[in-house]
Amino acid sequence: MILVNKENMEFHLHNSKISYIFNVMQNGQLGHLYFGKKLKHRDSFTHFFKKPIQGVGIIAHHKDDSAFSLEYYKQEFPSYGTTDFRKPAVKILQENGSRITDFKYDSHKIISGKPKVEGLPSTYVESSNEATTLEIKLIDSVLDCELYLTYTIYENRAVITRNSRLENKGNQKLIIENLMSTSIDFPDYDYQMIHLSGAWGRERHIKTRNLEKGCQYIDSTRGSSSAHQNPFIALKRKNTNEHSGEVFGFSLVYSGNFLAHIEVDHFDSSRVTMGINPFDFSWELNKNDIFQSPEAIMVYSDNGLNDMSHEYHSLFRERLVRGIWRDKERPILINNWEATYFDFNEDKLMKIVEESSKLGFELFVLDDGWFGERNGDDSSLGDWFVNEKKLPNGLSGLQEKISKYNMKLGLWFEPEMISEKSELFKKNPHWVLGVSDRTLSLGRNQYVLDLSFEEVQSYIIEIVGERIKEGKISYIKWDMNRNMTEITDKSKAHKYILGLYKILDTLTANFPEVLFESCASGGNRFDPGMLYYMQQTWTSDDTDAIERLKIQYGTSIVYPTITMGAHVSDVANHQTARITSLDIRNKVAFFGNFGYELDISKFSDSQKLEVKENLEYFKENRKLFQFGDFIRLSSPFESNFVSWMTVSSDKSEAIIGYYEILADANPTYNKKIKLKGLNEDFLYKINDEYEAYGDELMNMGIVFDQPHRYYSSDSQSLDFHGKLFKLTKIN
Repeated sequence: MILVNKENMEFHLHNSKISYIFNVMQNGQLGHLYFGKKLKHRDSFTHFFKKPIQGVGIIAHHKDDSAFSLEYYKQEFPSYGTTDFRKPAVKILQENGSRITDFKYDSHKIISGKPKVEGLPSTYVESSNEATTLEIKLIDSVLDCELYLTYTIYENRAVITRNSRLENKGNQKLIIENLMSTSIDFPDYDYQMIHLSGAWGRERHIKTRNLEKGCQYIDSTRGSSSAHQNPFIALKRKNTNEHSGEVFGFSLVYSGNFLAHIEVDHFDSSRVTMGINPFDFSWELNKNDIFQSPEAIMVYSDNGLNDMSHEYHSLFRERLVRGIWRDKERPILINNWEATYFDFNEDKLMKIVEESSKLGFELFVLDDGWFGERNGDDSSLGDWFVNEKKLPNGLSGLQEKISKYNMKLGLWFEPEMISEKSELFKKNPHWVLGVSDRTLSLGRNQYVLDLSFEEVQSYIIEIVGERIKEGKISYIKWDMNRNMTEITDKSKAHKYILGLYKILDTLTANFPEVLFESCASGGNRFDPGMLYYMQQTWTSDDTDAIERLKIQYGTSIVYPTITMGAHVSDVANHQTARITSLDIRNKVAFFGNFGYELDISKFSDSQKLEVKENLEYFKENRKLFQFGDFIRLSSPFESNFVSWMTVSSDKSEAIIGYYEILADANPTYNKKIKLKGLNEDFLYKINDEYEAYGDELMNMGIVFDQPHRYYSSDSQSLDFHGKLFKLTKIN
């Protein structure tokens, strides 16, 4: 999968789907030639670049070539300071104050498989024939510093992963100011940039904008990947849609401050760089020190956004998520948060457990308020000992009672945070992230623990481990409810993330049977880095079914449904005050890690029967919902009608979700939706009502009955309705 034209020093990474080609330029630096659909290999790709006519550019090596200026060249990992005025991929401050670098090709090696990215989460292989890796060694001889660029291409995926590594071999201290994970120069800017933007309660909304001359970027400076911008961008051609057209995806396997930057220059080329955000970052590199960048994952598709998403979904599901839960169906849980908030005791919890067991729930999750003196959000974070006033028999006693109902016990933690009103703060105030001579800011009445301290890491590992053992905990909801402020130095934010990864690496290794779910005020840290340690993520605190249409649709651009926590909660909804039927709340939440978050003991008999039937339906189709290929059909960002579907890998089954947000008066006759991803020759039964071939369903579509809406004596709103269609192959 990796071929080298030694005469021209060209590298061609390729498989049946894609090609990625770059070369060593005449100045010893790397030039970029091509990324896109698979090309036949040739002995030379020199014709891919036409030498510019000498213009007004500043010449880099006038003795060798009077027209050679990096301003004209497409590059692979541009350095700072010599004839290229675009943003560099690497910038290093030296002891003499210079930041000029000149990393030139020294050697390369080809490795079967995919080496682990040391100290950081990354995608992986299970056998060496799945992928091939190219490592390029570049040297700046003045600095005596080595730069390693690592490229991996998977055999059957339209994926290139990249990362960079700096090693200081010299005697002077170097300060890294910028080291990107990937950089690539495209020859034009006729693209639209897609990114996933939002805030608490409206995470990962799809935003699309045309590239323009100059710089455009998304980033996070909050210490987390953030709910405001996700560490993902895509460049698509303007005619590209969900099912056709060219698109390039870029995703960063990192959970902290990031930058995804696009610069369009005066020659219309587009430079994409992605990596740790240079804002508020620097890293000291002494002799023999090594700094490793996170992994960036680049995906190419010429079959539209859904195809790009499928590449990410498959890769994340199969070669990013790890452990015994990677391939297991996830349990249906019920969480007590919106049922009780902080006001509960063992008897109240057991009433919920007893009713939940009868209806078919498999996991009870005890949320915030079980520890210390935690009766509100203003105390006790860090005091992870059981509040015996609420739980007189402790976690072990609660677990024993729950197990009699054939249910497992899950537990909420927020281990990265500390309350001022806590025993831990009294003992260790210096553990708080901040500056001693400055006022500390509060978020949700809490401070951030400084995870760069090894003693803090050890405390969290020990105390969380003790509670897991005590309660025979099978599921952990790991929350993080505020961003970082008063950061003491420019290396602190990254050291925090490294500390977090060390904690999670240890706990997940010590407790491989536990299902971990990441949460950060909802979706404030929904990123590939967390998925490497935690098999799923709480998609958003906003559980309103109508808002979740946008949130889950946008999230699916990069992340598979098996990673999305999706719950049915109470009405009026606690985030929007919207009242929706139990029916549509179930039909939206089915497409994810399904659960409930309300007091089921207060339901009427008819409501309980509805819940039971929905749980049975989900269990019958759980594998299809969680592991099927998810396909977006109609966008909530563009239409009043939203639809998506999931298809089994053998295309023998599919479930389509169709949702009407606001009711139409006198709606259109013969409304239909065309399906995707089926086998055109299979005959399918639809909801046990009628039969149709795959080609008919994909080209003609499913035709809906027109609802009767001329007169209605029913006081219930006709807004917010959903319908599911189950397709089953019958021939």
